[in-house]
Amino acid sequence: MTKAELVDAVADAAGVSKADAERTIGAYWDTVVKTVKQDDKVSWPGIGSFSLSKRAARTGRNPQTGEPVKINASNAMKFTASSTLKSNLNGK
Repeated sequence: MTKAELVDAVADAAGVSKADAERTIGAYWDTVVKTVKQDDKVSWPGIGSFSLSKRAARTGRNPQTGEPVKINASNAMKFTASSTLKSNLNGK
C-alpha cells in the first residue's frame, strides 16, 4: 500500500477529507518519532510499541574485498508487535 492509498483508506474509514487524513497521519508519525528520539516508548494497546534501538559502533567487512570497514554507532526505531496483533495475524 502506498502513502496515497493509505491516506485514501483512512479518509474513507474516518469520513474525513484526504487533506485532514494526511495531516493526522503526518502528525501521528511526527509525534512518534519525536517521542522515540527522546528515548521514550510509544505504546498502542492491541497494536504494539515503538522504541529506540541503539546500535554500537562495530567493525564490518567489505564483501568484495574482505577489508575491515568501520561502522559508526547509530539509532534505529524498533517496533514490537503486541500479542493481540500477533494473534490476529495468525488467525487465532
